[in-house]
Amino acid sequence: MRSWGCAMEVLNDLGHGLLEKPYENALVVEFGMKNIPVQQQARYKVMVKGMQVGE
Repeated sequence: MRSWGCAMEVLNDLGHGLLEKPYENALVVEFGMKNIPVQQQARYKVMVKGMQVGE
């Protein structure tokens, strides 16, 4: 249940209304402070007709 506490700590620190990535980054920091191993989401290129349109 330590991860639940970390998630609540991040939410209390950042508040509501941000996109997902700042919460993810803050949660990685919080996990690191509690010595909980974590790996962030991998980034992948999103391609349309040979052009990159996102990650």
